[in-house]
Amino acid sequence: MDRHNAKQIEYLNSPITILKGIGSKKASLYSKLGITTIWDLVYYFPSGYEDRRIVRRINECQIGEMCCIKIRPLRQIVERRLKPKLSLFLLYGTDGFENVTIKWFSAPYAKPTIKSGHIYTIYGALTSQNGKKEFDMHYIEDSAEKKYTECIVPTYHATSGLTTKTICETVSVALDSLEILSECIPDHILKKYNLVPVLDAVKKMHRPESFEDLKNARDRLAFEELFVLTLALSSVKGRRKEKKGVIIKAADNIREFAKRLPFELTDGQKETINDICRDLKNGIPMNRLVQGDVGCGKTVVAAAVMYACSKSGYQSAFMAPTEILAQQHYKTLKNLFGDEVRIALYTSSVKGKNKISEDISQGVYDIIVGTHALIENNVKFSNLALCITDEQHRFGVNQRALLGAKGESPHILVMSATPIPRTLSLILYGDLDISVIKSMPKGRQKILTYHIDEKTKNRAYGFLKTEVEKKHQCYIVCPLVEDSETIDASSVESMISSLKNGVYSDLRVGYVHGKMKSDEKDTVMNSFKSGELDILISTTVIEVGVDVPNATVMLIENAERFGLSQLHQLRGRVGRGDEQSYCILVSDCKTENCRERMKIMTQTDDGFVIAQKDMELRGSGQFFGTRQHGVPELKIANLFSDAHILQKAVESANEIILNDPELSSYEMVDIKNRIRDLFDKFDGNDIFN
Repeated sequence: MDRHNAKQIEYLNSPITILKGIGSKKASLYSKLGITTIWDLVYYFPSGYEDRRIVRRINECQIGEMCCIKIRPLRQIVERRLKPKLSLFLLYGTDGFENVTIKWFSAPYAKPTIKSGHIYTIYGALTSQNGKKEFDMHYIEDSAEKKYTECIVPTYHATSGLTTKTICETVSVALDSLEILSECIPDHILKKYNLVPVLDAVKKMHRPESFEDLKNARDRLAFEELFVLTLALSSVKGRRKEKKGVIIKAADNIREFAKRLPFELTDGQKETINDICRDLKNGIPMNRLVQGDVGCGKTVVAAAVMYACSKSGYQSAFMAPTEILAQQHYKTLKNLFGDEVRIALYTSSVKGKNKISEDISQGVYDIIVGTHALIENNVKFSNLALCITDEQHRFGVNQRALLGAKGESPHILVMSATPIPRTLSLILYGDLDISVIKSMPKGRQKILTYHIDEKTKNRAYGFLKTEVEKKHQCYIVCPLVEDSETIDASSVESMISSLKNGVYSDLRVGYVHGKMKSDEKDTVMNSFKSGELDILISTTVIEVGVDVPNATVMLIENAERFGLSQLHQLRGRVGRGDEQSYCILVSDCKTENCRERMKIMTQTDDGFVIAQKDMELRGSGQFFGTRQHGVPELKIANLFSDAHILQKAVESANEIILNDPELSSYEMVDIKNRIRDLFDKFDGNDIFN
């Protein structure tokens, strides 16, 4: 590495306080945005762009349209003080053809200086007040400057005390001293896809001269982001194949288990079990995701595999995200296996933990069901061959790895009831093989789903009461725990107050939310499960919850505040028994997007269709936080709109892994460092150990 490159690397790793105008106070504001170094700053890309390139005459502007005009002030600015810290400013000017009043609201000290005889460029929107044209000003500068007008202007996600303009100026100062950025994409791939150099891409993201420049820059950086992440996950998968796994011939034992079931396995369950059996006998540690909709029978698949492991003399660990869900799985497995298989429950609150952990280490138990408590240091297994995590999106890479580290390269099976479009699963589960269970068990009834407005809500409350009279139970889900001054939405607290003292005064009503302690939540959920409560008012903490076959109605308040996939998960809490079940979505939809989402929910119960629509309508960034899945968040790429880029990135990463599985060649140094930095920064997990 030459001295110039070393100097640039040192510059990128320097704190932003080396920049002029950035003291400790302003640095602390930037840290709220995740910006502490020059590298963080130049990779803090704009959230949007304003096209201020074209300057128009006033009579060429459309009402409500954002545009630039040039005016000559006809008099000084007039200030009208509205509040101690707020003023209305008025500026009368002309573009040489027409006069207009320019107005804006701001703090008194933010009044700009207007010089007589100067021409000013103003960005804003034309409005009409009583038939008279006015111009709502967003930005003003002397026309000679052309700093933030007559160009494409980036906008940034800001924070209190930092404006988007301040961030823009700070980024510009940093870019002025940036001469080199190391390429982590090999030359032949850059040429193959005609990708612009990384330094040009970064600078054009902040200072685009055209929207074509911007697209080329964004596509290049999206490719790099997806390429590095895919390569990281592919290399993990590749190294797994070098390890030796326990060989388990499970087929005969699983056939024996299936014959004893009071129902027939679905085609989807059989196909998934076949996938798992092939994994277990090939001598390589299995790392498989079983993905399927709520109620498709993933737990039975897990039970079949654990049964086969126990018959071969090995232990299995089954980790669930909550204590109450762990208890549910424990009881289900006890009912399935009886005394034939030795099963233990291990959670933070279970009695006799020390004795149970000692028995686990001595091989007394074949199957250990538990929560995060299973990955505690004091838990040791005798001969762990299979690790299963349920509701995988509640666990990250580290937690999955910690459970796997309890054995000698055990087989890993992860399960998720959150349907994920294929493009997203390539990233979220790039290190896993994937099996999908699409068929549902026979006899499972369709949940009837309805969308109603606030005016009809009282009738819905009456319907819930009718269901309770039939000895059924109901859920009511609210988006908030308590009332908010800024968010107009139902809360658990207000709902409890109004319903318990009103229409449901004669019913047994309970509530649960995320601010309650775990043992308090479990107590309430157990009461609901055992039938001691008629109606449970809750936030989304019940999204992944207990199986209550007697619950027949899910009513969701302010349904527009939830994503489609989340609504689908909530709907899956009912319809688990023999009775007809219902989901009622309450929303005064005020946008076409909301109406479209409610329409999708009422027309389909296919979780994969819903997940795809969710990505289309909300974008992959909001689909659900990727941090829940144990992979770093994507800054540039959108897994829906960039599917074509993702495909190229995956193909390129696979090509690299095929030719250099260890990423040991000289040109892989930058890639390897980037991957290490990516995961170190995310969760301290060095995947190259």
